[in-house]
Amino acid sequence: MPDHIIQSLHPPVPFDSASTFTFVFSDKASLDDSPAYIDAVSDDRISRFETYDLCLRLAHSVQQRGGARGDVAMIFSPNCLAWPLTFFGLIAAGLRPTLANSFYTPPELAHQIKDSGAKKVFVHPTLFPVLIETFRLLGISEREAHTRVVIMSYVDRDRTDEKAAKIGREWTRLIEFFGKRRLPSEELFDGDQANETALLCYSSGTTGLSKGVETTHQNVVSLIAAFSRVDVPDAKTDTSVDPIIPSLIVVLLWDFVAKVPEIILPRFEPETFAQGIEKYKISRFCVVPPILVSMSFHPAFDKYNMSTLKLLASGAAPSGRASLQRSSLGLARWGTTNLLSRKETTPVTHWLHYEDSIRKRGSSGRLIPNLQARLVDEDEKDVPPGPEIRGELWVRGPSVMKGYLNNPTATKNSITPDGWFKTGDIAVMDDEGYFSIVDRKKELIKYKGFQVPPADLEAVLLSREDILDAAVIGVESEEEATELPRAYIVTSRNDELLKDSNAAAAFAKTIQEWIRTKVASHKFLRGGVVIIDAIPKTGSGKILPTDITTAGGEGEGDTGPERQVTVVISLSFLWLDENTISLDWMPSQHCEKIRDVSIKEVRPTGPGLQAVPSA
Repeated sequence: MPDHIIQSLHPPVPFDSASTFTFVFSDKASLDDSPAYIDAVSDDRISRFETYDLCLRLAHSVQQRGGARGDVAMIFSPNCLAWPLTFFGLIAAGLRPTLANSFYTPPELAHQIKDSGAKKVFVHPTLFPVLIETFRLLGISEREAHTRVVIMSYVDRDRTDEKAAKIGREWTRLIEFFGKRRLPSEELFDGDQANETALLCYSSGTTGLSKGVETTHQNVVSLIAAFSRVDVPDAKTDTSVDPIIPSLIVVLLWDFVAKVPEIILPRFEPETFAQGIEKYKISRFCVVPPILVSMSFHPAFDKYNMSTLKLLASGAAPSGRASLQRSSLGLARWGTTNLLSRKETTPVTHWLHYEDSIRKRGSSGRLIPNLQARLVDEDEKDVPPGPEIRGELWVRGPSVMKGYLNNPTATKNSITPDGWFKTGDIAVMDDEGYFSIVDRKKELIKYKGFQVPPADLEAVLLSREDILDAAVIGVESEEEATELPRAYIVTSRNDELLKDSNAAAAFAKTIQEWIRTKVASHKFLRGGVVIIDAIPKTGSGKILPTDITTAGGEGEGDTGPERQVTVVISLSFLWLDENTISLDWMPSQHCEKIRDVSIKEVRPTGPGLQAVPSA
């Protein structure tokens, strides 16, 4: 029996054992002509009734075309109106959507298709080339591909996809699934069947291949029920920004249940985002920390009317005190708050009340209803909670995932026999029940027996105005037989420093000397300081330690000798006409950062393609 089980301070919230679709659409009286989803770019809208009706039509077509209960179908798309229709339609048909990040490269996508066993792929036209290259890697013939691909155009007049829609008409379109007939009722998952897998998200982590997170219908229903009791300001409109996957439950599903229209943006562009807030009088939204920080300083948010904003919530990546203090300067006029989320917990476990966002700045908040928590030491023994006592955060409750698909070892290592999920987050809890994430267990640096939390050093570095972003990792020293802390930083002087290796080395040395006045000796940056153009991160904003070393040099700003390399860049392309394509760099969490690139030659690899000089 654990010594210190921490209970949620909220009273328990009852919930049904039912299908996700059944729960979300249970209030039939609310299925009216009011908007459920609005495209911020085109202003196209789908009403609450249309959403319900079209999803059941899609579900009927899916079953008629061979889709069976328990089959897996992939959604590979940025935010768009077709996204919720496809998701809910597959759920209604009894299928299990597996949700792919729209920034995935072909190898990453291939792993998810293979691991999940996806039989169909619903793909947005702009990502069609990535999917075709993925099929090539998997050895899937064009003939087979035609039986497995559905192009996600919501309507024929889909203005967003006009240029990309030069995909041959022999490919199946989503609009073909909205026939005259619809399922009389969705597939039911009542009672024990609610513990069947409803959807599969993939958790990237920081090492190894991504793992399929099995989220059940019970997970989803219990989370929405619990979150409905968390004190969140009322809203007239909410918004989601690509990628939609981390915010799926909080935004896509909860907003529909709460009867709040959702404004859909395909990606975060400050000007478009700020304009959308003014146009649609957006009241609240949830974004990853990097977007929140950029909002605090971008002039677009002074240019447009932001008076309707009541709440800005930040989740996915732990938000350090320093970055939140920095962003709060520009966001003080709005209510800012924080939450703790991960795919394995469907996703929210903690919520910081917006009225406490200043008093408890940097905290992830309190446990939401129906959850329990523990803090454990390295020997997995409970530690008594306290503001100075660190421990790995474990959580238990009805929203904890079923496990990792096809990976019993990872499941066993992550979930105890009595249901505790090991988050890997190092946390503290204050006397009022507020949790703060102070580090990651796997990222602790061991310097001669001393533990060095990277988050501590990153927070100190970010306290300097001339450091815009920072990541600290451990580098192995054979001479000293230990790990040494090394900092990778993005500075306000990058344009100058990345061109002048001597100036970069001098600045790096200054940072090393300065940090010695701020931290204990075992935290000194003995591994050096490297100046880079960007910190590699996942789509949700988490630092990727394994990718950082390819983004910089060996410490103290050393750029190394000039060398000739071949660089492979992941590209997405749009057909402009029969002979011309437009190339755009598609960011990837595994793409190497190159400081100085001189392009000597462009060699098209696709059949029948030739390079067209840009204007």
